Amino acid sequence: MSKDNAMPLDKLFGSKTRAKLLALFFENPEKSYYVREITRVIEEQINSVRRELTNLASLGLVKIENYENKVYYSANMKHPFSRPMTEIFARSSAMNYASDDQKVEVRRTSVWEEYIRPVSNLISALIVTNRIPGQDGLDLLIIGDNRTHKLTHWAEVVEKRQGKPLNYAIMSREDYIYRRSVRDKYLVDNVLSLQISEKYDPERIL
Repeated sequence: MSKDNAMPLDKLFGSKTRAKLLALFFENPEKSYYVREITRVIEEQINSVRRELTNLASLGLVKIENYENKVYYSANMKHPFSRPMTEIFARSSAMNYASDDQKVEVRRTSVWEEYIRPVSNLISALIVTNRIPGQDGLDLLIIGDNRTHKLTHWAEVVEKRQGKPLNYAIMSREDYIYRRSVRDKYLVDNVLSLQISEKYDPERIL
């Protein structure tokens, strides 16, 4: 498309905030965001964001989920227009577009970073494997404090968002460190022998 024929996305979708929200959601369809997080990423005022989220939810383009007293928003990939929206917005890992001579960047974050954020104070580490369905082993090894069973509930929420059953185990930090030190057979056979796709390890214990 020539520069003369290019249309700024805020004009195409009616407002700058709405265009930014659609870009955020449909460029990252596997992720969920809460309102204050959205305002930081797209750099718009919270009232404007709330108003456009209400509009998009009423159109069915955005899904709403509740977790740990927070409301999360994500792209509704079952909407009839989800495919064209994705084709418009998912052209690169970081999409730039011009609006009123201002350049806006929507940045990608790991989906697991988004999942972990609500329970980051409880999780010491996480391992995600590429286990093939039917193969022995774990999809997730969650290492952290599960005394209140919040990590169990979190794993169930992640399972729902992934849209498939997950084989997972939860270990305390101390239990994991001991098992790793003695090359525990359960840990080796069910996690360490599989291909690992994601690691979350802020405490460097893996």
